[in-house]
This record gives sequence, structure tokens and C-alpha cells, in this order.
Amino acid sequence: MSKPFKFKAFSINQDRCAMKIGTDGVLLGAWASIDHHPFSILDIGAGTGVIALMLAQRSSAELIDAMEIDDEAYEQCVDNFENAPWGDRLFCYHAALEEFVDEIEDKYDLIVSNPPFYSEDFKTDNEQRDLARFADALPFDHLIESTSKLLSKHGVFCVIVPFKEEANMIDLASKVDLFPNKILHVKGNPNSEIKRSLMQFSFSKTAIETNTLIIENERHNYTEDYINLTKDFYLKM
Repeated sequence: MSKPFKFKAFSINQDRCAMKIGTDGVLLGAWASIDHHPFSILDIGAGTGVIALMLAQRSSAELIDAMEIDDEAYEQCVDNFENAPWGDRLFCYHAALEEFVDEIEDKYDLIVSNPPFYSEDFKTDNEQRDLARFADALPFDHLIESTSKLLSKHGVFCVIVPFKEEANMIDLASKVDLFPNKILHVKGNPNSEIKRSLMQFSFSKTAIETNTLIIENERHNYTEDYINLTKDFYLKM
């Protein structure tokens, strides 16, 4: 039995989830914009529920929905929501994205997703982990198209993808009238290549605000930017 992952304001059990808590989810949960004071939030492919929980901590959104297709991850997400201080604002649906789009009539002011990406043709013997990691479980075009149907007119969509997928995401989004407004390039250290792109889209076309975040100056020596972004969550920050 793996121990719960403890954050400052909540804990996450992750022993039943294929995808454990990682830097990507925490970055997205901390970075996703709440400047427009979203009333309703949706986390697509919630896993442990960590991103939805971070947004519950950060925002006053009254409706925070999550959606998870994997049975075990769904059960775990529900438990994590029920044990959190904001359980009354959190709800997880056990559904595939296409079912969800067909059935839900609500629109969301903020949609977030840390989608499975691992597009190299490499599968392991652990089917659950593969489902969580492989892009064929949730292709980017399907994610973007579904988001465009679920997002409110002035809503915002925030996603994290491998840097090499950034141009592809912008191209796919433009086909459904979603435009990048903010991009954050994430590097492990000052000398490493850009590894991830955090991207914010909306239906408004604006100049793109692009920034870079470096996680560590050197091993276990975190940058001030990274500490400032995550210090409300990580115990040791």
C-alpha cells in the first residue's frame, strides 16, 4: 500500500492509479488561470483528481467537475474528493469524453487537462498504465474538439503537452476557433531543452504571452519561480 501524497491543504491516495502524481499535473494545477473568476471548472482525464483539488484550493469556483474513464482511477478520484476540505464543490464522472460531451449541457468557464501522451510506439505489459500514458487513449484532436463544445464563450482552456506537440496543438485548436493566449515553456534546468508546454487557449485571438519556467538551478535546488508557483501546495516549499 503506497502512502498518501501529502500537500499542504489536502492529501491524495494514489495506490490505485496508474499515473502517479507528477510535476506536470502540479504545474498545470498551479498555473491554470483563474483571473477570470471561473464559476465552473472541468478536469478532463482527472486521474487522482490532483488538478481539480488544486483548483478548488485556489479558486472560489462553485462547480468543479472531473471526468475519468479508468475504473480504478475513477474510484480513487472520488475518494480523494470526498476526503478533501472542498468535497461539496467537487464531483467526478465515470465516463469517456465523447459520452460526456453528448450528455452534458453545461458549459465550463475553465477546462484543464493533463492528457496522456506517450506517442512513441512502445507499450508495456501494464495495460492500465499504458491507457493512462498513451495518446491513443485520448487523441489531441478529440480533446480539443470536445473542449470547444464544453467551453463557455469567455472560458479558458489550459493544457500541458510535450514541447514537440505545441505547434500541432495550436494548429488543431485553430480549426475549432480556439487561440493560444499564454504559453509557458518548462525546462528541467537552465541547460536542458524545453520539455513541456503549458498552454492557455480561448475563443479570443490575442498576442501570445510566452514565458519560460526553469524548475531547478541544479539537482534539488529549485528556482525561485518554481517555488513561487508551487509553494501553496508542496509541503517542503
